Amino acid sequence: QVQLVESGGGLVQAGGSLRLTCAASGIVGIVNAMGWYRQARGKQRELAAIVERGGATNYADSVKGRFTISRDNNKNTVYLQMNNLKPEDTAVYYCYIMISRVYWGQGTQVTVSS
Repeated sequence: QVQLVESGGGLVQAGGSLRLTCAASGIVGIVNAMGWYRQARGKQRELAAIVERGGATNYADSVKGRFTISRDNNKNTVYLQMNNLKPEDTAVYYCYIMISRVYWGQGTQVTVSS
C-alpha cells in the first residue's frame, strides 16, 4: 500500500526558510505527479506546488519565486524548499501523489510568525 511520510514543518519567523520532505513507499504504478497542497485555518485546501512525471512544475501564484519543488526519483521523495516565508504561508501542508488515483500525506504544520 502507498504511504507518504512528511517531515520538515515547524515554526519560523517571517523571512525565514523551511524545507519539507515527503517520502513515498509502496508505489507500484507510474507516478504522474507529486507535490504539496496546503490548507490554512478556515480556508479551503489549495495547490502549493507540484512536479509532474516529466519534470514540469506548477506553483501557486502566491508562492512563485519563493518556493522550489524538487524530486528524487530514485527515492520517490519530493521536497519543497520554502524561502522568504510570510505569515500567509501558515497552513497545514499535505503531500500529494497521483498514480492511478490520488494519495495524501498526514499533513505537517507550517507556522510563520510576524
